[in-house]
Amino acid sequence: MADSNFIDYVKFCSRSGSGGAGAAHFRREKHVPKGGPDGGDGGRGGHIILRGNSQHWTLLHLKYKKHVIAESGKGGEGGRRTGSDGKDVILDVPLGTIARDAETMELRAEITEDGQEVILTRGGRGGLGNDHFKTSTNQAPHYAQPGEPGLEEWIILELKLLADVGLVGFPNAGKSTLLSSISAAKPEIGDYPFTTLVPNLGVVSYRGDRSFVMADIPGIIEGAAEGKGLGTRFLRHIERNSILLFLIPADAPSIAEQYQILLGELEKHNPELLDKKRILAVSKADMLDEELMEEMRKEIPTEIPSLFISAVSQYQLEPMKDLIWQAIQSE
Repeated sequence: MADSNFIDYVKFCSRSGSGGAGAAHFRREKHVPKGGPDGGDGGRGGHIILRGNSQHWTLLHLKYKKHVIAESGKGGEGGRRTGSDGKDVILDVPLGTIARDAETMELRAEITEDGQEVILTRGGRGGLGNDHFKTSTNQAPHYAQPGEPGLEEWIILELKLLADVGLVGFPNAGKSTLLSSISAAKPEIGDYPFTTLVPNLGVVSYRGDRSFVMADIPGIIEGAAEGKGLGTRFLRHIERNSILLFLIPADAPSIAEQYQILLGELEKHNPELLDKKRILAVSKADMLDEELMEEMRKEIPTEIPSLFISAVSQYQLEPMKDLIWQAIQSE
């Protein structure tokens, strides 16, 4: 996933096709002087459809689509021939995409599986031909239904990454380094505060052929829920993670205090995030000796599983994976 191409929000006008008009037609044959009504129905207007595609990681391909327009249905014809349906427009989106009505913010669709299809904007129905309206008292109806008009609406698509584990921490906590050391992901790593400007996903191999997906979410800072730093732009990605792995560096002024600040920011964004399973990892532990670790353990909250790790020296990474796997299995 190329950082500069990560797009997780798009807004566009979605217009479905109108239904074709029914035909008002009468049977005309050489030896049938009084042929009855035989007008066919109009075709359905094209739908706008969302389809889950596991090969997509971003909404970049939809960024410049400001109008998505489906084809209208064709009109019916004589001989009870139905007009052809308008062609549907299928928009492939990454798993974890939600669609909302831009006016009301009502949730319209949620895509979580590969190949899943949801009709986003429904095409208009085709009108009935005059063949449907003949009765014993009106055997030659001269009218047919027009097709229903298509719908036009503004839609917002948002991507919330689907991952088993979300890395939560302040800038420079070592999240990118950890992800790069235990998966094939290669996030940018630097010594400036916001190294990670977009979420990164990595598949972590675990004992045999098992694996889980870890997401490196851009660093939270105190006040993120009010828009400071990178604000809440990436907090929504944490909503889809089953387990939250809090990463606090060993050189932090206070592990307990940083943990509480991070929890507070998550709660302000969405209180339900506190219901997720949590693990606390103290990173950069290669700087510590046993005596220092023992001192620091005293201030770590006892209600959360915790351990000291080092992504650089690989210290305690396997026990960390064990903790994560146990948490995933107990979901």
